[in-house]
Amino acid sequence: TGGGPPRPNPFSAMSVQQISPAAMLQLEHQFDRHLQYSRKRMDKLTGMLPKGQESPFGDFPAEYNRPNGLKLMQAELGRSTAMRISGTAALATPRRSATTGPSFREAAPGQRQLPLDVHIGGGSAESSPQVSPRIQHLNRGTGTGGAAFSRSLRKEHPTTEPPRAGAFHRRPIKPSEFRRFYDRGDLPVQVLHSATQNRISWKVEPEKLDFHHYLPIFFDGLREKEDPYRFLAIEGVHNLLTTGGSKILPVVPQLIIPIKTALNTRDAEVMRTMLKVLQALVLSAEMVGEALVPYYRQILPVFNIFKSSTQSTGDQMDYSQRKRKDLGTLIDETLELFETHGGEDAFINIKYMVPTMSRAWFDRSAVAAADGTLASD
Repeated sequence: TGGGPPRPNPFSAMSVQQISPAAMLQLEHQFDRHLQYSRKRMDKLTGMLPKGQESPFGDFPAEYNRPNGLKLMQAELGRSTAMRISGTAALATPRRSATTGPSFREAAPGQRQLPLDVHIGGGSAESSPQVSPRIQHLNRGTGTGGAAFSRSLRKEHPTTEPPRAGAFHRRPIKPSEFRRFYDRGDLPVQVLHSATQNRISWKVEPEKLDFHHYLPIFFDGLREKEDPYRFLAIEGVHNLLTTGGSKILPVVPQLIIPIKTALNTRDAEVMRTMLKVLQALVLSAEMVGEALVPYYRQILPVFNIFKSSTQSTGDQMDYSQRKRKDLGTLIDETLELFETHGGEDAFINIKYMVPTMSRAWFDRSAVAAADGTLASD
């Protein structure tokens, strides 16, 4: 009501502040745990995810007898299937066997035990005349010998389906160098737990670090799916790309192997993370898009496989578009950035690796020109 400058709103900064990509993945992971609470455990047992250290002080010696979790689960499953439900549940034990076989009569010492339905004299309880298997009389015209064709039924040969290529199947994720360096305490980062979201705390200013050493390590940690490795790797990469400036361009050749390794896991979550980081990498500094052109043959084959992996919602609405989880759309956006920032040779190299790629820049210019022509008419 009075004069003077208006008071600053203390909640304005909180409303503008956005959740970082790494914190968003943490929130999604907490929601997914309610739906698939044993998914990570099964992935570790099957070898799809790397296992952590066996103790806070490292792994146990090689001669230490480790309990095999998968064998314990299989034994538990075998015991549960051995239960017989017949009025009362009985568990098959060595003393009380569940096998049902022919009952034997007790024999005198020196005699052979025989079933109850067999007489000692050699015949059965219901004796019937037995015909020798050698005496088989066939009537005339009933045999198959000497015939011009066989009347026997055709043998059914087992048909085997061709093996599947498995191009869209997930690959096992191996431990990254980021995990090894972080467990060893060689990275100047730590998790800062705050009230709204977790943050990364740098012990050294990011712009003072040696990008030739640290940036490939952080890129290698992008294929991790377990916190705190995933959170620190994603948040650290974005901070380094934001503050790197001219230090990023000389390090581009060292980033190709971590990028290729993460894409070749064929894991949807890892691929989405890597595609978003590639977009940030192209926009981080000048000439980075052109520096990636010679390495399209290592990066783009996976793009060609998953380019059509788009979600078909029909006439429904996808309310999670803000999370950018559609793989095919992310690939199209990344290819468009590669083309617009890769120079004059970018499109022909992209077209060689991804034949279904359409020239987005040309289409937009043509549409804009057509709109201008129609407006002038």
